[in-house]
Formats: sequence, structure tokens, C-alpha cells
Amino acid sequence: MTRRDKILSRILRGNADADIRFTDLINLLENLGFQMRIKGDHHILTKSGVEEILNLQPRSGKAKPYQVKQVRNVLTTYGLLATEPEDEGEK
Repeated sequence: MTRRDKILSRILRGNADADIRFTDLINLLENLGFQMRIKGDHHILTKSGVEEILNLQPRSGKAKPYQVKQVRNVLTTYGLLATEPEDEGEK
């Protein structure tokens, strides 16, 4: 199980929303195809086909629990649960 799969699993379980690292959450969303722009400490993520705009801010290096819940709802609503293989370069 890759690190990304572990983070996705923790988010989907919903029992550790207060203990998700902000950078892990951002990296997961970018790997799922979300585009990010930053304004101050606001990380604004959008994706074609996803109506909601995610506006995330870190708190002491962690994601805010209510924002993790928002991400979980977007992932389940739009069926973004299947992750694609990470780029490992040409072999």
C-alpha cells in the first residue's frame, strides 16, 4: 500500500480528521488531478467536473478537521476514490 493510499484510507475512514498532515492532503488532491492556486495561506483547489471549490488552510502543519470532512465528501460524491499509479518514471 503506497503512502497516498494510506492517506486516502485515513481520510475515508473519518476517525482521524484532526490528525491529517496538511501537505499530505494537498499532495493527495494534486495527485487526483486538482489544480491549486495559493493566496496567502489559502490553498484553493479546483478540478474539471467538480462543482465545489476547496479552500484549505493549514493549522500548525495539520489540516483542519472540517476541511478534511469537506474533502471526504467531494471525493465520495464525485467518485474520486480510485487512485491511479504514482509516476515512477520510465522503466
